[in-house]
Amino acid sequence: MKETLINNIESISSFGAIILVTIIIALITNKFFKRLIAKSTEELQNDPTNYVFLRRVIISLIYIIGFSIAIYIMPSLRALAKSLLAGAGILAVAVGFASQHALSNIISGVFIIIFKPFRINDRIRLRELNGVIEDVTLRHTVIRDFENRRIIIPNSLISGEIITNSNFGEDSICKFIEIGIGYSSDITRAKEIVREEILNHPLHVDLRTEKQIQDGEILAPVRVMRLAESAVILRGWAWTRGAKDAFELECDLLESIKSRFDKEDIEIPFPHRTLIHKNLLSEQDDNE
Repeated sequence: MKETLINNIESISSFGAIILVTIIIALITNKFFKRLIAKSTEELQNDPTNYVFLRRVIISLIYIIGFSIAIYIMPSLRALAKSLLAGAGILAVAVGFASQHALSNIISGVFIIIFKPFRINDRIRLRELNGVIEDVTLRHTVIRDFENRRIIIPNSLISGEIITNSNFGEDSICKFIEIGIGYSSDITRAKEIVREEILNHPLHVDLRTEKQIQDGEILAPVRVMRLAESAVILRGWAWTRGAKDAFELECDLLESIKSRFDKEDIEIPFPHRTLIHKNLLSEQDDNE
């Protein structure tokens, strides 16, 4: 009896020690990867997506292996584990049906890491959603929108969507600056104003190649795009180095172009409506 009690105490102590060591190893591994990710992102300017995904996989494996060893050491739990393994076939079928969606997310997450349609810190647009990729886990992708909210999307869902990635390949962006002027306004002068404002903006960059410069390609051209119902639509081509600069540039240019148009009497048309009051017409008819 005393020997059995001692054995039980030793098993429980070993079980607790293994669990504790597993947690400590997982915490150390997590801390190591966080430092590696920070150093890789800030100092080396590398893509941290692989490190983030690998961190989660390794930590998951550490917990699985540690808990498995702890269960094997406990005689009572070992017997339970053998009983579960005896019915592993039926259990595998049940778990397979229950976890189809979870497995789909994991496989999709692996494909995202391998093929990299997006990476951490990329700016993407998904349907009506705009934001920055913040994390890619085994199950889901976390997107931080521009209101600092987190949107969590299962990997199987996001991998099947059409995504606009502003940082995929080349980061530079051509921003269309469109504005309408009245039909009676001076089109030539309006185009000159739009081009001047684009060229004077500090975020606008000249990305023309030497050949394009030699061929006389114009920097920041402005053209008439269409004749709308009540306005002539002008479009200016403005290049920036990234999505963030493109957003700021567009906002600034719309404001500065509006101010220049007001000073030089170039009309920006807006809709006019004529309202007819039926009761008033009836009273006029009665008076007649």
